[in-house]
Amino acid sequence: MKLAFFVARRYLFSQKKRSVINAISWISLIGIAIGTMALIVVLSVYNGIGDLTQSLFNVFDPELKIEAKKGKTFDLDSIPLSEIEALENVKSTSAFVEENMWITYKEKNKIVTMRGVDDNYHKQTGIDTLLFSGKYELKTIESNHYIVMGVGSFFGMGINSYDAHTPVGIHIPKRNSGIGFSFENTFNSGYALPTGSFRIQGDIDDKYVIADIDFTRQLMNYSETEVSALSVAVKNKKNIAATKENIQTLLGDNYTVKDRFEQQPLYYKIFKSEKIGVFLILSLIVLIATLNLISSLSLLIIDKHKDIKTLQSIGANKQLIKKIFFCEGILISLWGTAIGLGLGFIVCIIQQKFGIIKMGSNFVVDSFPVSMQTGDFVAVFLMVGALSVISVLYTIRRAKI
Repeated sequence: MKLAFFVARRYLFSQKKRSVINAISWISLIGIAIGTMALIVVLSVYNGIGDLTQSLFNVFDPELKIEAKKGKTFDLDSIPLSEIEALENVKSTSAFVEENMWITYKEKNKIVTMRGVDDNYHKQTGIDTLLFSGKYELKTIESNHYIVMGVGSFFGMGINSYDAHTPVGIHIPKRNSGIGFSFENTFNSGYALPTGSFRIQGDIDDKYVIADIDFTRQLMNYSETEVSALSVAVKNKKNIAATKENIQTLLGDNYTVKDRFEQQPLYYKIFKSEKIGVFLILSLIVLIATLNLISSLSLLIIDKHKDIKTLQSIGANKQLIKKIFFCEGILISLWGTAIGLGLGFIVCIIQQKFGIIKMGSNFVVDSFPVSMQTGDFVAVFLMVGALSVISVLYTIRRAKI
């Protein structure tokens, strides 16, 4: 095998003779390199966009979420809250209540989801750092209630950032009551001043309104300890599975503990399937490059006909000669893949540092985000290697040596 590798390396890198065949070999190498680079860059950008989208969803999706298996709410006194908070990997907890509500502002109205939150909520999510306008203020001051709205609802309702003196009407059907003969008998109503707007992600911005948990409970006729869910922030995300299991053990069978994948199962499944689709589609570029490898290797075998006769005359058998051209094809593939991986890494680093390729205006970030993952590099290397080996073996078997 050492002899086969030596001869193959001489064919590829020898400086004594340059021919059209050598040029075709290098074109094949460059084609594989470009295809590999394109795969790495596109997958890394896709990862970056996915991470960005997930981080935006994560503002509303806690790391762990405790819900009742039956019913829309549960009482905090019914769970061992102090024991959960005492777990080694639990950083903090935050209770919230959530319900669809009808809001009105002047002549406009809209159905939104109001999330009533406690003082720990903005510390866990950082939503107070994602404000588009105004300030994050929820606490009742001098009998005035306050809310923070997504930009979709905020501007969709025609609310002016410089005129926040007109309150938003908030209405919710009364609990355990049917349709009454008057508006007051049917709905619990309250009024709150919008103090600011946040911009996270389109669906969230158009749907959610954040309010104080006590005000929301009052509207929904909930008790002081009744909640829709309890969010749990962890210290070490690597141990989140063990923490989830420990919390579930403490809670028993009447409650569920969901991680972020379980809170948004459809989104994560779609994201993974789309990435696989992108990988397979871009693999066609590499497949075309490996077809060039078949052509160049076939022409190389024809070009080296005299060398083959010489090797046979000094005792080389067909197996050795086939090994030489097999090594030649693998060398072209390995060099092309290595160069492509290196170039892809460099391009991604440049984009991370300088953000050269811009996304345009009205986006959360200015430039395309990039997130390189070791698994992508390994998958691309194995995929290119597999296609190359198949192509080379196909060529060698069909060659008349």
